[in-house]
Amino acid sequence: MTDSPVRRRWDAPFDGDLSADLGLALRLADTADRVSMARFDAADLDVRVKADASHVTEADLATERAIRDLLQSERPEDGVFGEEFGTSGSGDRQWIIDPIDGTANYLKGIPMWATLIALVIDGVPRVGVVSQPAIGRRWWGATGQGAWTDGTDGPRRLSVSAVSAVEESSISFQSIAQWRDAGRLDDLLRVSAEVWRDRGYGDAWPYMLLAEGRLELVAEFGVQEYDIAAHVPIVHEAGGRFTDIDGADALSSRSSLATNRVLHDDFLALLSRPD
Repeated sequence: MTDSPVRRRWDAPFDGDLSADLGLALRLADTADRVSMARFDAADLDVRVKADASHVTEADLATERAIRDLLQSERPEDGVFGEEFGTSGSGDRQWIIDPIDGTANYLKGIPMWATLIALVIDGVPRVGVVSQPAIGRRWWGATGQGAWTDGTDGPRRLSVSAVSAVEESSISFQSIAQWRDAGRLDDLLRVSAEVWRDRGYGDAWPYMLLAEGRLELVAEFGVQEYDIAAHVPIVHEAGGRFTDIDGADALSSRSSLATNRVLHDDFLALLSRPD
C-alpha cells in the first residue's frame, strides 16, 4: 500500500513515537551496506537485464533479501514493497525499499548509488534513510525528529536553504532524456533559463544536497515509489517541501518535485506556465 485511499498531506503531524522504527531503519541500512559493498566494483559481478530493459545485479537481489530477512524478524506484521521482489504483506504500515538506487552506476564501479529505506504509515512516508556507503555518507529523518547526516563530530542536523529568488537558485533535473520522454522538455528549458545554475546530478544524491541546503529544486519523471519514498521525510524534516510535479502529495504519480519550500509555488508556476 503506497497511497492511502484517503490521501493525507505529507507534512501532517504524527501522533506517535517513531524512534524504534528509525532505529530499525538505520540497522537495515547497516545490513544493506555490508552486503552491497562486498560486491561493489567486483570484476565478476553478475549483471542481468530485466523485462523493462533496466539492469539488476546479484548485489541488488542479495541486498533486498537481507533487508527483508531483518524486517521479517523484527516487524513480521508490516508490509514490504521492494524494487526487486515486489509487495508482501498488507496493512497501514509498509516498508518501501530500493536496495541499490543507481544500479547503472553500481555496475560500472561509480560510487554514486544508494540504498533507500522508508516506512510509510497510512500512505504518508514517515521514516527515511538514504545510505551511500561507497562515499561514506548517510542521511536520515523521521516525522517530528528532524533530518540528519553523519558529520565529522557526530550527527549534524539538516536545513534547506533560505534562497528566495528563482534567479538565485541552483537545481538538479536528472536528465534531458527523462524530461523529453515525459513530453516536458520545454518546461525544463523554461526553468533552466530562469535559474542561476542547473545540473543533472542524478539519483538520490541531489535530494540530499537539497536537504543540506546546497540546492533549491530537484525534479524527476519516471520515478517509482521506491525511488522517492525515503527522500520525503528527510526533505520535509529539513524544512523543504516534496510533491509530485503537479503539486500533489502522492508517491504513485511517477514524478517528483522537491524544493526548499519557499520557492515551491514559484517552480510549480514555471512548470505549468504555457509557452
